[in-house]
Amino acid sequence: MSLIVLFISGAEIFIVIMAVLLIFGADKVPEMARTIGKTVKSIREATDDIKYEITKESYKIEESNKDLKKDLEDEQKSLIQQAKSVKEDIEDTIGPIKRTFK
Repeated sequence: MSLIVLFISGAEIFIVIMAVLLIFGADKVPEMARTIGKTVKSIREATDDIKYEITKESYKIEESNKDLKKDLEDEQKSLIQQAKSVKEDIEDTIGPIKRTFK
């Protein structure tokens, strides 16, 4: 929107204001300006609410990701421990049966 303002000169703005005054009259312009201001304010509040909700949900997602990561790490440690236990059991069972081939 700021790019549009760069392409409008002071004379063009003056012509637009004069056209608005001629079309709507001096008594309607302040009412229109208030209405436009209220509309812009409500749009701004709505976008702020949307930004807040998105930010809040992203924090929830980050927290759940941290919890999932911790759970996965705990499961990984548990599986590694179980694998070591199974390996030790197998080595204890096979140990006397091992033969060396030459």
